[in-house]
Amino acid sequence: MNNHNPIIALDFPTKVAAFQFLQPFGEKLFVKVGMELYLQEGPSIVAELKELGHDVFLDLKLHDIPNTVKSAMRGLARLGADLVNVHAAGGVQMMESALEGLEAGTSSGQQRPLIIGVTQLTSTSEMQMKNEQKIDLSLEESVLHYASISKQAGLDGVVCSVLEAAGIKQLCGESFLRVTPGIRITQGQEHDQVRIATPEVAKSEGSSLIVVGRAITQSANPVETYKLVKQQWEAKI
Repeated sequence: MNNHNPIIALDFPTKVAAFQFLQPFGEKLFVKVGMELYLQEGPSIVAELKELGHDVFLDLKLHDIPNTVKSAMRGLARLGADLVNVHAAGGVQMMESALEGLEAGTSSGQQRPLIIGVTQLTSTSEMQMKNEQKIDLSLEESVLHYASISKQAGLDGVVCSVLEAAGIKQLCGESFLRVTPGIRITQGQEHDQVRIATPEVAKSEGSSLIVVGRAITQSANPVETYKLVKQQWEAKI
């Protein structure tokens, strides 16, 4: 996967709505299919997006016992997605099993999907983590720990906020992906996310890939907004 364009989160309830949104772009995009769209439309949505030439991040955040995740990933590998993920909280053995499943399910001669671990959701605050997850670390320390065990398990990178990207780059190396949601064109558009940043800040802080959802999909002019995000993301620092 060599596509480092901003990833557009297709957070739509139906395939019809998602494809209506995509139609005006007239170019190949990098899109994210999350649980909402996948559970409504099924695996075929990935194949149809690939047929249109788009790269696909299949964002299902698997988290279960190792054998179940391994079997699920073996099936997902056949769908043709470019990027998939699991919750790093599932542990090293689960993540290793996920990678084994992907490799087993990838057809001969094909490149297996990249796989990344979800550290802490960008909607999670430090207070929530401490009070509800009972993790007695700072939020940054928790994210760095999950990044470390994701690398130990052989994953290709992690999902994190922009705020932790530089630390993960330093800890795990340049080639270890830092995929950062919570991207807004201007500060103050938090929605339900807490740890957010603009494309320029994401670039300067060491994000490898950015994921942009409502800032584009709910824009009055999604195509122009995407171009603006892409321009800001590609700007030299």
